[in-house]
Amino acid sequence: MSLLDRISLDPAVRFGKPCVRGTRISVGDVLGYLASGMSEAQVLTDFPALAREDVLACLAFAAERERRIMPIPAA
Repeated sequence: MSLLDRISLDPAVRFGKPCVRGTRISVGDVLGYLASGMSEAQVLTDFPALAREDVLACLAFAAERERRIMPIPAA
């Protein structure tokens, strides 16, 4: 299974935001916690439904999305 397979998009869950499969925990929430300084271990302690691979999947999802951003041409 690819890490990205752990992320789901369902219009009926969190308004279609990407979430960790089988949960209502969004990728943005996980990334926000990490960006605010929480460690991976703290995230996993606070959200026992998550596994380490889920946190890695959130990072992989963000990295893939960043790769797909089209640069804006200089004026």
